[in-house]
Amino acid sequence: MNFLIINGVNLNLTGKREKDVYGGASLEEINEKIAAFAAKNGNKVDFYQSNIEGELVDKLHEAYLKGGYDGILLNAGAYSHYSYALRDAIAAIDVPVVEVHMSNVHARESFRHTSVLSEVCKGVVCGFGAGSYIAALVGLQDALNDL
Repeated sequence: MNFLIINGVNLNLTGKREKDVYGGASLEEINEKIAAFAAKNGNKVDFYQSNIEGELVDKLHEAYLKGGYDGILLNAGAYSHYSYALRDAIAAIDVPVVEVHMSNVHARESFRHTSVLSEVCKGVVCGFGAGSYIAALVGLQDALNDL
């Protein structure tokens, strides 16, 4: 299966900012771990990161219009809590999307407890650090295989 991993706002600073929340591994190191896990399990992953909301919307549209992806993992960062543009983009495509957060958003500030994306996503995984991506990948693959 082919998956697209999209990382949003501020995730380019992973490993440098708020290490107590997001850990010390860089986004590149996390991506390498995801790619190795995917390859070991016969899957392929592509990665994309942008701090710009419209570029994230464009990437979701592109993934749908050009095809080639069985599913998408999306860590939209803070956009998860208020981006109706991303919500509408997810609702407009027929590629299943899993919302991913490295931190447990429900154990943090109250504004992080609500996501406008969750109701249009196949699932949500949070709180396992970089392992959230692996858990989301396994869960989405199982769902696609009807397990």
